[in-house]
Amino acid sequence: MPQPVQAPPRRPGRSSRRSPRTTVMAVPALLWYGVFMVGPIGAIFVISVLDWPGMLARVGFAGLDNYRAVLGDELFWDAARNSAVQLAIAVPVMIVGAFMLGYFLSTKPRGYRFLKVVVFTPALISASAKAMIFWGMFAPNGMINKLLGSIGLEGLQHAWIADTSTAFGCVIAIDVWSGIGYTATLYAARLDALPDSVYEAAEIDGAGHWRRMWGIAYPMVRDFVGVTVMLQFLWTLFTSAQNVLLLTQGGPGNSSTNLSFLVYQKAFVQSDLGYSQAAGVLLFLVGLAGMLLIRRVFRAAH
Repeated sequence: MPQPVQAPPRRPGRSSRRSPRTTVMAVPALLWYGVFMVGPIGAIFVISVLDWPGMLARVGFAGLDNYRAVLGDELFWDAARNSAVQLAIAVPVMIVGAFMLGYFLSTKPRGYRFLKVVVFTPALISASAKAMIFWGMFAPNGMINKLLGSIGLEGLQHAWIADTSTAFGCVIAIDVWSGIGYTATLYAARLDALPDSVYEAAEIDGAGHWRRMWGIAYPMVRDFVGVTVMLQFLWTLFTSAQNVLLLTQGGPGNSSTNLSFLVYQKAFVQSDLGYSQAAGVLLFLVGLAGMLLIRRVFRAAH
């Protein structure tokens, strides 16, 4: 009768010896995260309940008065509407365009290495340089109006940045131009990792590029697309204040003021730190809710 095979004896205490060592190695990262990530977020909540009219001014306790002031301010709701429009336009256009461009690069067309460099270039340009480029395009005597005049479309010439109906669209254009190339490069790298046999089988079945892109490539990298949507959503929501500041400064009037610029303006221009951080808390909650919603949407197929 054959004897049962016995598993090799476990070394006693091996996992217990490794666990404390792993914890010690994680301490520097945990300290960094606590000081530079959790700490500032906690500070936002604390400052939002303070009456703090300037960095050197005397600090008092305001309770929920700052939140009442924010929610009762028409400017806040205008900024919230502008941010909603910005996200609804910039993120879908950026993600769809970037995925199509990334798929094109992943097919390795002629000169694709040079194309990758060209596509990634906007991510290497500073925010001030981007603003100057778009100022030169949208100014009354800028490139777009000169181009329209040269082809006989003088009636379409416009003071793009000085008009309340188009100023914020110029800011959105910077967001899309800045992010689409960077995201396309990420998609190209992810799509390069897919096995060639998948595309070859689809080609044998008669699938064209459009079907291969959206019917095969997209479902296989859907989780990665969800990550990029989340990142671009947060980037557009929280960091677009620099584009507003450099290109329109929130104007004309308040037509291009969004939530991130409102937080900056109240803190550094009007020195109303309590109002600014109360608006910042609401902005943080919007970002958190949007992030959870995006995560849920892109997990629905799993």
